[in-house]
Amino acid sequence: QVQLVQSGGGSVQTGGSLRLSCSVSGFMFDNSDMGWYRQAPGNKCELVSTINGDGETYYRDSVKGRFTISVDSAKNTVYLQMNSLKPEDTGVYYCHSDPEESYYDDCPSVDGSWGQGTQVTVSS
Repeated sequence: QVQLVQSGGGSVQTGGSLRLSCSVSGFMFDNSDMGWYRQAPGNKCELVSTINGDGETYYRDSVKGRFTISVDSAKNTVYLQMNSLKPEDTGVYYCHSDPEESYYDDCPSVDGSWGQGTQVTVSS
């Protein structure tokens, strides 16, 4: 059974940093894409970042230069380091094992496996 268990997140002020972790069990993602989504109240669930088995990364424009996605294959864990956080980064963040869509109406969706969600709150 595939499980994604998240940790990290919390509340910070503008300019602060947080790191999210997503520990994966039930499959080895060495050759798979992994991604992070987020959803703010009243908004669609949006793709934030992905990383593939070759280490190639994608970031949405609004987080480029501030967020970094990485993996530790030995720990089967995906990370999202978030620096220079802004209030508009506030939302519930989810890791996802099948990050093909740019948006979902809501996270988590029915496809793939999702973490349980982690609240990130950035105050001004």
